[in-house]
Amino acid sequence: MATFTSSLPDSLLEKLSVLAKELKLPKNRLIENALELYLDQVEKASYIQSYKQAASDPDILLIAEEGMQEYFTELNDADSN
Repeated sequence: MATFTSSLPDSLLEKLSVLAKELKLPKNRLIENALELYLDQVEKASYIQSYKQAASDPDILLIAEEGMQEYFTELNDADSN
């Protein structure tokens, strides 16, 4: 595991210390958990943005519609068998 050193505002460090004591976790573990959650949210926001962009792209919509038509055809063929 790598070591990372950073500065935090005093008020944030105080909140971190209080919460770490309440949760009975080391501060570095609390920071690690918080950073994981934050990075997951950033990744989700990126996916959402890409889907919004795709939804307004006529070429992407055409590809999706063609794919759905093929999917429905395969479903109907499977039901026929």
